[in-house]
Formats: sequence, C-alpha cells, structure tokens
Amino acid sequence: MHLPRFPMALLTCALITASMSSFAGQIPGKASAKDIPISHQDRLYAAEQFSNTVSVTDPVDNKLLGVISLGDPQPGNLSPLYKGEVLVHGLGFSPDHKTLAVVSIGTNSVSFIDTQTNTVKHKTYVGRAPHEAFFTPNGKEVWVTVRGEDYVSVIDAKTFQEKTRIKTPAGPGMQIFSPDGKYGYVCSSFNPETVVVSVADHKIVGHVQQASPFCPNIAASADGKQVWFTLKDVGKAQVFEATPPFKLIKTLDIGPIANHVNLVNNANGSFAYITVGGLNQVQVYRTDTFEKVATIPVGNLPHGIWPSGDGSRIYVGLENADAFAVIDTLSNKVIANIPIGQAPQAIAYVPNAVEKGAGTDNLKPLGVAGQAAHLSLNAVGTPADQAPTSVTLFNQGLTQVLQAAVTGLEPKQPYTLALADKPDGSGNLQPLSAFMTNPAGSAIVNTIGPIRQIVQNDTPEQRRYLVVVAGKPDQLGALAQVQAQ
Repeated sequence: MHLPRFPMALLTCALITASMSSFAGQIPGKASAKDIPISHQDRLYAAEQFSNTVSVTDPVDNKLLGVISLGDPQPGNLSPLYKGEVLVHGLGFSPDHKTLAVVSIGTNSVSFIDTQTNTVKHKTYVGRAPHEAFFTPNGKEVWVTVRGEDYVSVIDAKTFQEKTRIKTPAGPGMQIFSPDGKYGYVCSSFNPETVVVSVADHKIVGHVQQASPFCPNIAASADGKQVWFTLKDVGKAQVFEATPPFKLIKTLDIGPIANHVNLVNNANGSFAYITVGGLNQVQVYRTDTFEKVATIPVGNLPHGIWPSGDGSRIYVGLENADAFAVIDTLSNKVIANIPIGQAPQAIAYVPNAVEKGAGTDNLKPLGVAGQAAHLSLNAVGTPADQAPTSVTLFNQGLTQVLQAAVTGLEPKQPYTLALADKPDGSGNLQPLSAFMTNPAGSAIVNTIGPIRQIVQNDTPEQRRYLVVVAGKPDQLGALAQVQAQ
C-alpha cells in the first residue's frame, strides 16, 4: 500500500494550520471555540474605583468612547442621602456578551449593564464588600464573591435575585469557571485556601492550599486543564489542575503586589500574563513549561488584565496612571496607551458587545475622572531613577484621593506616610496614614485631602514633601523614602 505524497508546501501549511487551530479560543470560552477578530463591535471596559465610573473603549482605534457613571467622587458620595455607587471595582460579562456585571465594593452592589445601550438595567444588593462577579458558562447564574463575609452569592441571571449562597472560607476573593461549566473555582483573600465548587449542586468538591491568605484574582485556561491564581501579599502565583484531584502543580515567585493573571492562546502557544504592581510590569509565562518568556514595562501599578477575543492583544489597567496599556501578544511590546478613569481595577474585553450602530448612547465624557497628579518616592540614599514608590493624587474637586503603591520596605513592619517641611524629609512631620507592609515589603496606602495643593505649592515656605517613615504615627523612627524632586 502506498500513501499519497503531498507537496512539502501543502504539508507545512497543514501543520501550521493544525498548530494554530489547537490554540484557538480565548478564556472564558473553550479552546475549541473560534477566535473572534478585533472589530468596532468589541468593547473594552474598566471599573474605576475613585471616579466610580466604567470606561468604554473601542479596541480598533484604541479610543475611549466615554464613561458610564455609576456614582460621584468624594465628597459628594459621603452624603447620607447619596444614592450612587462607591468603589466601583469588579467586572464580569454574560456568555452572550450582552450584559456587564459591575461590582461596587462600598455599596455592596452588582450593577447589570446593557452593553448595547450602556444603561443599568438592574441593581442587586448583596452582603458586605463584594469583590468580583461572573456568569456561569450556561448564562443562568451570576456568582458574586462576598469578600467581607464568608459566602458566594448566587444570583439568578433572569430575575437578578439571589437564589442561594455557597458557604466558603471567610473572605472569598474571586471566582471563575471551568470552560465546560462543571466547576467554579473560588480563591480566598483572608484564608489560605481555594475551594472548588460543583456548579450543578453548589457543593464544595475540592480544596487547594494557597501559599498565603491573600488571593485577589483567578483564571481558568480555555483547554480546561489549569487554574492560575495570584497572591498579592507574598508576590507569588500558583497553578493547579482544573480537574480532580485539583493537584497543585506550580508555585512561581512573581514580585511585590502581584495583582491579576490572565491567559492567552496564540500562534506561539499558551501563555499566562501576570500584572506586578510593585515592579510596574507584566510578566509572561508559558503554561506548559512555566518558563518566563517576557517582562514588559507598562506603567504605574498595573492591575486588571484581559485578552482580546482573538488573543492578539492583551489589555492592562494601570491603577496609578489612569490608563490602559495595550500589549501585542506576539511581540510582547506595548503598542498603545489609552487614557481612562481613576484607578482602574478589574477590566473586561467583550467581543461583539455592540450588535448595531455606534454603541455610544448614554456615555459621558471623562471630565474630572481624567484629572490626576503623579509623584514618586525614592529610598533614602538611592538614585532618583530607582523610585520604589509611585503616588497618584486623583482629583475629586477640592480634594484628592492619594494612593501610593509602596515597595522596597521591610516586610511586616509598621510605617507612616507623612508630610515633611524639607525636601530631604527633615523638619516637622505631619502623619497622613499609618500602614503595615505585607510579607513582600509592600503596601497600597490611601488617604484623602487637599494634598496636591500642599506638595505642589508654588510658595516655598508653605510647600510640604511626602515621605515614608518607619514606625507608627505616635512613635516615628528612621526616614525610609522621600519625595522625588
């Protein structure tokens, strides 16, 4: 028997096609699903916690189309009669790509937004401090991790009413589902344990030990084989098998403020992209060998991350830069930056979110949400180009929310962010915020006040300088970091 001979060019083409098709499909869908090319019908969203907005971007032009306002900035949202949302933070979307689920931590809500009209069609209020929400792959339920308590709220996707609760270790951080819809994976932000839940009966069927208690983000691979999660307090990422016995297979040292992880399939293979806030970079790992293949500088405090529907791009929300960084996944280079609202947290890329028309109805201009000032702090005695701490002053009108991504300090020690009289940190110190570093020697520090006017004052005798000092406010120690000039 003689096998037919094929021209070498045809054989090569067939091999390439087979290789590329084996990597088709992007999360949260299945690997067998076809990639969806980037188009003007796609939308890129970010949940922005200080402007209380959701930004809406066209990925073809890398252009912000406007924002969906869910609430007001401070101090307006401090009124006892305030009805808007506070700390807009988490994002998920329905399998039909028509509904966006937006979690607001401060008001315990999930806002369900129509992606065609950019309007809120329902709000569901859950328990204390929810963190993330996502639809089951069959589109019938929305699971919301109620991080301030000890359960996942299961919402009926048609009625938007809570139908049951899944008891978990205290502080469930985020949930994501296996692409076949069989399992839900729920990591914890307060306990060192991830649980696996059967979607069919809402029963816990597996446990995975976390290397630390603080997991903010989790992702399941499109081929149904792996689950990745980050550990923000110790700067690690862990990987476990997505099917029983849910065996832990890898622990990676990432870096301080390891934030979100997401997975991409392209012609080069399958890769995990992890945002590392303390290093202002995205790290890229192969999912087969776990080899780090790229380190991409992206900007201040990268947080949320999500791929396009064809895996050709991955988008990063820069929390302390109020922008998206757009990465080409074949070259692993930043190819664009897009200004958005204040302090983007979770992001979501939704292919074919808009079925007809421009899809810009009911969007508002960026306005005050696009206003911020940026500073950095240097470790005492180090060069100015090695600033370990980025500071953003998010404009709230007469005041600013200050957020500092602090790194380079001693782990598990008390420190104080303060104002000093002199550029070198000498003179009288006025404490602004006390904080404790995590095991990686880092922390996210927040405070509020007319700080921009103080640290950027044109009158030298009235100007003050941001510093980090060891110790608590009532027992200050050695100067650790000073404002870069």
